[in-house]
Amino acid sequence: MVRKLVFWLVLVPLAIVILMFAVANREMVTVSFDPFSTTQPAASITVPLFVLIFILVILGVIIGGVASWLRQSEYRRAARRRDSDVYALRREIETLNARLADSPASSNAARLGYRPPLGG
Repeated sequence: MVRKLVFWLVLVPLAIVILMFAVANREMVTVSFDPFSTTQPAASITVPLFVLIFILVILGVIIGGVASWLRQSEYRRAARRRDSDVYALRREIETLNARLADSPASSNAARLGYRPPLGG
């Protein structure tokens, strides 16, 4: 239900705006990659203006995504480390529970387990 609502309230109007932008900016522009010759560039391409703008926006999103992914590497590393610590601690609890169950005084012994901290 929420997905349909987002689709109709956000994505459809956004698609209409993008389509209007593309229709309004369809004149051809020449993009030159030769900084030394402006009249006869060695490497140039002629594309509609909206295609050039869309390509640049997509490249900006990709570059921004890569930059944020690289910046967050320390947090991902810390999360992996904590996951491995939790896994090791759970294995240790299972081992201690097994030892406790095998001990002769196991009838009165409490089982080990994780108890979340009080108050948050």
